[in-house]
Amino acid sequence: MTRQDLRRQGEETLQRLFGTTQQQPGFANLLTEPVFGGVWNRPGLALPDRMLCVIAALGTGPRLRPLRRHIVAGLELGLTPASIREILVQCALYAGFAAAEETLALAAEVFADRGIPFPADPPEDASLEELTARGAELMRTLHGARASQGYAAPDNPTTGALYPTAIQYGYGEIWFRPGLERRQRALVAVAGFTALRLPEQVGKFGQSALNVGLTKTEVIEAIIQTAPYTGFPPALNALGALSTAFA
Repeated sequence: MTRQDLRRQGEETLQRLFGTTQQQPGFANLLTEPVFGGVWNRPGLALPDRMLCVIAALGTGPRLRPLRRHIVAGLELGLTPASIREILVQCALYAGFAAAEETLALAAEVFADRGIPFPADPPEDASLEELTARGAELMRTLHGARASQGYAAPDNPTTGALYPTAIQYGYGEIWFRPGLERRQRALVAVAGFTALRLPEQVGKFGQSALNVGLTKTEVIEAIIQTAPYTGFPPALNALGALSTAFA
């Protein structure tokens, strides 16, 4: 494949995603060729899943201007308003709820511009005991023996001051909310942790993603998809951690 082939492929992808081939002045074809011609057209991960990973990466920043146009493109690709909301809510667990105040407000603006009502919040009627129980069970499903290692060790008095809350509201609440399948939530986790430069968590969740239906290729591609949006070095570090986890 030549640069001309990549440029043509990139222009076709830009047109499909955003309805235009125009890019920010100053980049020339640095976006058209390697990003939209190359990364977006790699085999191994479906286009809606690639968009999900980009929204997760941009939502952890947050990088609001590109996030807006990718939310619009995500709707065009078939992502539902509820799924986009859930990507941003899950990213709040990783990047902070203050970030989600901005990203969810942005999503509401995009939906309103298109005449789409913002999805109603799901019911939150489980007790804390129920959240703890189902969170712990999901951790075992995802991580197996690793669910009780490292900072997740139940007998660690230091991390134990915070981690029970993460179990209840991360695993027990957010991962059970409607709008995303578990394989999609695993992609959000991998992309979000890559964007946040947390290779240890990428290795952990990348390995666990295989337990909810993803393939190794899909996990690798989820990381690669973040590279143009939050940096190639973080993606390469994440791939290094993932190669160790898979080994």
